[in-house]
Amino acid sequence: MKFGFFTRKNHTTASFQVILLGFLGLILLGGLLLTLPICSRDGRSTPFSDALFTSVSAACVTGLVVRDTATHWSVWGQLVILVLIQIGGLGVITVALTFFRLWGRRISLAQRNMMQQSISAPQVGGIVRRAGFIFRGSVYIELGGALLLAPIFCRDFGFAKGLWYSVFHSVSAFCNAGFDLMGVRERYSSLTSYGGDIWVNTVIMLLIIVGGIGFLVWEDLRESRFRFRRCKLQTKLVLVTSAVLILLPAALNYLLEFRDMAPGERVLASLFQSVTTRTAGFNTADLTKMSEPAILRMIVLMLVGGSPGSTAGGMKTTTLAVLCLAGLTVFRRRDDVECFRRRIGQDVIRNAGTILFLYLALFTVGAAALSRTEGLPLLTCMFETSSAVGTVGLSLGITPALHQSSRIILMILMFLGRVGALTLVFALLPGGKNSPGKKPLDTVTVG
Repeated sequence: MKFGFFTRKNHTTASFQVILLGFLGLILLGGLLLTLPICSRDGRSTPFSDALFTSVSAACVTGLVVRDTATHWSVWGQLVILVLIQIGGLGVITVALTFFRLWGRRISLAQRNMMQQSISAPQVGGIVRRAGFIFRGSVYIELGGALLLAPIFCRDFGFAKGLWYSVFHSVSAFCNAGFDLMGVRERYSSLTSYGGDIWVNTVIMLLIIVGGIGFLVWEDLRESRFRFRRCKLQTKLVLVTSAVLILLPAALNYLLEFRDMAPGERVLASLFQSVTTRTAGFNTADLTKMSEPAILRMIVLMLVGGSPGSTAGGMKTTTLAVLCLAGLTVFRRRDDVECFRRRIGQDVIRNAGTILFLYLALFTVGAAALSRTEGLPLLTCMFETSSAVGTVGLSLGITPALHQSSRIILMILMFLGRVGALTLVFALLPGGKNSPGKKPLDTVTVG
């Protein structure tokens, strides 16, 4: 067996292992950098446990914090966090191979296979071109978002600081990270001070949505010239499912929540809380004042997350769509799962079911452990663990006060939520060989 940076016999297994090691290395480096005195506002070294939690949250584009980003970290510390968010959002492998390409290095087949696994691409062919498209597109969108936010933030914070805030929040929103610098007004306040600002709300929501639908969807929309009928099945499923998961919860929020707000602010708050719950982590309303049914809706949305090959986490919109379609197929007593005149393979349905099981297991076990350790209500802990495993970053305010053991649980959930639970399983367990013959068929009654 030959070892190298990107070389191994079993390319698929090696790809998952390098993805894991890449994120672990990024997290460790970020944690060490954040302990430096230059990275804190008071010039003192930050405890490694707090720095590591922040690094995990940033690299896994989550947004849960134990130190307020604006008041604790200096500009250098905020810059480290921003770089971690950017690399974590695009993916360690995507960024590494993009720079390899810029340096004129030849991209091997093993590296292309790794890139395919990293962004959930359907095939290896054209993967280098796709990586360039992702990197360039991300830079253009983030710059565009910063330019749109700049007039508001420069007005409120001055020119230089306003530009920095514009860039930081644009990158954080596009990468679905949820880190903010609004603690200068009130610690851990997120974007609540802009709850009634239509411009800021719209720009942030658009950045979140564009980042969350996935790089593969961008490419397909460009190639199909934004004609829905010409799009691939995955693009259609992503767009339809995303629209439903944004509009339906927004309508429920408007009807059942935020009744003390003016009509315009109520619409903005309802829509923003629906969009951001899908792994972004910003909030423009006080989540602690929302009803328990609303909290439960947000937990479900956080677990679903964004789309494959995107900056978002969660079990993904396509997973939910495939499982719903499989359920409808059973109800209609048909053999094949079909959608938009296409048939979905049984292997896809099996993977979707496995992903659902893994996320529910991580979410429930984590919540039970958190509730037991901290003595907090189970629903509050479920919100926190779904936020972590879905790499969302929303919180009911309990994260900074958690004990170290609970923080470790959240860090594990954030890491697994970003790299994917299946990635960990495939990286640690060798692939088994299929038996040359099939075992006798038997029946099992379910339901």
